[in-house]
Amino acid sequence: MPLDLTELLSPAHTAVVTCEMQRGIIGDLTTGPELAAEAAELGILAKAASLCDAARAVGVRVVHALVELRGDRAGLSINNPMMAYVVKNPDQVRQGSPAAELCPELGPAPEDIECRRIHGLTPFTGTELDSILRNLGVRTVVPVGVSVNEALLGLCLSAADLGYRIALPTDAIAGVPRSYADDVVRNTLAYLSNLTTTERIIDAWAG
Repeated sequence: MPLDLTELLSPAHTAVVTCEMQRGIIGDLTTGPELAAEAAELGILAKAASLCDAARAVGVRVVHALVELRGDRAGLSINNPMMAYVVKNPDQVRQGSPAAELCPELGPAPEDIECRRIHGLTPFTGTELDSILRNLGVRTVVPVGVSVNEALLGLCLSAADLGYRIALPTDAIAGVPRSYADDVVRNTLAYLSNLTTTERIIDAWAG
């Protein structure tokens, strides 16, 4: 039986969650050119922006999950190679810097909510994201952004663990290399979420 996207994506219980779509990650101030180039080639910023605009138009809340690390990296545990890489560049998504800002294509609009963290690898751990979504009455999340290697994957794993349903637009996410990201979508994310596209989600809201 085909998935009923209209019910799954009802504006009454749905939120779009953007993941680390920031100037210093995939935007004009990136320090990770490989991921930024992949995101640009796939056009995920434009697709996510269109999705956010469509969401706002029907009353679906947009929540931006952002990472902004202190300049002195206080509160950050250097317990893995990713964090060891991060400390080598103290200006990477530094708190209060332009690199930590949301990519301007996505806003934020006045009604959007920004959920920021200063530590960790994924948006739910140690943040207010779960409480924010529950207080909004959200039961379905629509994640977009980066990366399939780490934060976006962790977002989906945590959301599923916490009881949310997930509608994942596969044309608005990215990871590197692309062949690996495709494998993760096919072999992991397909089991955690309902795979779809930005066009199908926008059409469901328009209907």
